[in-house]
Amino acid sequence: MLRELQIRDLAVIEAVAIEIGPGFTTLTGETGAGKSILIDALALALGERGDALAIRSGAERLEVSATFDTADNPAASTWLLENELGEESGDCVMRRVVGNDGRSRAWINGRPVPAQTLRELGGLLVDICGQQDYQSLRHKNTQREVLDSTGNTVSLRDAVRDAWRSWRGAEQEYRELLTRERDRDNRRELLAFQVSELQALNPREGEYAEVELEHRALHHRTQIADALHTALGRAYDDDSGSAQAGVAAARQALNDVLNFDPGLEAASQMLTEADIQIREAADLIRQRIDTLDQDPARESELDDRLAALQEAARKHRITPDELPALRARLSDELAQLGNYAETCSRLENVAAAKRSALYTLAAQLTTRRGEAATKLAKAITQNMATLGMTGGLFEVRIQPLPDAAIGPDGVDDIEFLVSANPGQPPAPMSRVASGGELSRLNLAIQVVATAAHGAPTLIFDEVDAGVGGAVAEIVGRKLRELGGQRQVLCVTHLPQVAAQASQQFTVRKQAVRGKTSTSVQKLDAAERVEEIARMLGGLNITAQTRAHAQEMLAAAAVPAGKPRKTAGRRRTPA
Repeated sequence: MLRELQIRDLAVIEAVAIEIGPGFTTLTGETGAGKSILIDALALALGERGDALAIRSGAERLEVSATFDTADNPAASTWLLENELGEESGDCVMRRVVGNDGRSRAWINGRPVPAQTLRELGGLLVDICGQQDYQSLRHKNTQREVLDSTGNTVSLRDAVRDAWRSWRGAEQEYRELLTRERDRDNRRELLAFQVSELQALNPREGEYAEVELEHRALHHRTQIADALHTALGRAYDDDSGSAQAGVAAARQALNDVLNFDPGLEAASQMLTEADIQIREAADLIRQRIDTLDQDPARESELDDRLAALQEAARKHRITPDELPALRARLSDELAQLGNYAETCSRLENVAAAKRSALYTLAAQLTTRRGEAATKLAKAITQNMATLGMTGGLFEVRIQPLPDAAIGPDGVDDIEFLVSANPGQPPAPMSRVASGGELSRLNLAIQVVATAAHGAPTLIFDEVDAGVGGAVAEIVGRKLRELGGQRQVLCVTHLPQVAAQASQQFTVRKQAVRGKTSTSVQKLDAAERVEEIARMLGGLNITAQTRAHAQEMLAAAAVPAGKPRKTAGRRRTPA
């Protein structure tokens, strides 16, 4: 849900901050006051293209910030966590800055992100439904999602997707084997030769590092021998200057005075342990000296082994450490080619079985979608009639995909068709010309689909264009009904629509010190009466106009199903 929108230096807006609550909210004001600029500002925060021309005259940059509560939006919360952009509070702040050089910067919860990332998240938070921008519902993918959501076929569609992925994997494995069959004989001959060479070489895991270490030691055996003899003498063999002799003398000195200072027992024990360790070290050094020149030809053997491993690795363009894995992989491929007919038959059968299972699920999905399409089309057609599109018709066309193809969403090409006027054949939504009809059609769809589809915040920009009177009141009721399930914001010029809102903002344009600026004010009960009266009566607002406005607001506040006061019982406002 959108909680707050802050705007600075956008068009005629110097600084505006509004807090928005749940339910149905309207934005009203004179034509040209800047109501739609608020929608444009939110679109910027959601990642729409920014333009330096939108910066207020005299300012260096424009800035927009939108704060959302994502606590009740699992899709957005999950997206934020997956992208490491979430906050423990559940709030999400999307910020956008456009400089007068045309450069744009964006942030989510204080972390810089590309505009595309704003758009990804924005699609989970807000759906803006303008006269020429009814956004997601014009796309076939979203139309399919609406149908599946309202028809309770999402789980079946997900099963089709899983079956499609499984079939594609089996089919790819089978096709790869068929491709290899074309040069199978040549490949098998080459593999046999390569495997034979590697088996003769017989590389072991970790062998290269072991051989290299031993070879390095043998190559420096003279230096190692000198070091060993020096270490042995200093540690043990030198009669007077060895470490062992020094430790023994130190231990004897302490032992001579232990009777006088028993506290030296611990130090004496440590010297005893040091003496033992020196003796053990001396034994290890002697053993290594004895093995240094045990096999003079060993260095030559290691030279040859290293050269053989390096040559094989260069031949296959890998490291020597990878030779054992290569031998295993080539051996497996050679065995598979040797059993080609059996393997090919097995993979073909697996792919065919998965394909059959996929088409069975897809056929079930098509049937379920057909049933859902009939119900959806009927419900939306009925809503169109109540929204001033009497005689209009809504259809859901389901056709097979071209060339009998099948995809992860089944075999169906789904498209919404509409005829806004009697006698016109239904056409795709994208070809409907009237902006007002597009907006009302979108509203009709949203009312039906809102229980299972769409962003939690819906924004309608003059959805009531081209209607009036009773139809306008019905549009307002529909928006209020929708506001019971989602947060709904609507820019409107009609008092019948504005009166149905749970909260109302007015947008005013004014000149201050020679500069034009726009302000936004949330209206209290008395102020709403004045604004509705202005929308009803224009410049000449009479007591009767105010009474009418008050009656409209009172009638809108009556819960559905309760009788309303008649015109004869109208009361004048206090």
